[in-house]
Amino acid sequence: MTQLQAAGLFDVKIDVQPISDVAQQTGIGRMSLDKKFHGDLDAVSRGEMLAFRSSEEGSAGYVAMEVITGKLHGRRGSFALQHSSWMTRGVPEQSIRVVPGSGTEELKGLAGGLTITIADGKHFYQFDYTLPAHD
Repeated sequence: MTQLQAAGLFDVKIDVQPISDVAQQTGIGRMSLDKKFHGDLDAVSRGEMLAFRSSEEGSAGYVAMEVITGKLHGRRGSFALQHSSWMTRGVPEQSIRVVPGSGTEELKGLAGGLTITIADGKHFYQFDYTLPAHD
C-alpha cells in the first residue's frame, strides 16, 4: 500500500463534563470533543477526553477516543482515533492512531496516525495513512 498524507485545519469545541464518583478528588478532568475538519479531511468528529495537569509547570497528559465521519481525499466513511498525548515541561509528544478495523464504507482498511499542531490559536492536522485501493 502507498503511504498517503492529508493535511488541513480543524475547529474544536471542548466542553467540561462530570467525572465519575470513583475519579472525584483525583484531579482528572473529563471533556467532550466536537470537531470540524477542513482540507483533505472534510469531516466531523465526536469524542471524549480524560486529562490531568500535573503540579510541574507545563506538564500534563490526556487520553481520548473520537469517531470521525466524512470524506478523506473524497472517500466517504468513518473511523475511530485513539489519542495518548502528554507534555513534559512544555515539550509535547503525541500518539494518535487509527483504531484497527474501525474504517467503514470507502475507508475500510484505513491505518495510520495523525499529528496535531497548534499555532497562532489555530489547530492543524497532518494525517499519514494507508488505504487499500478503490474497488
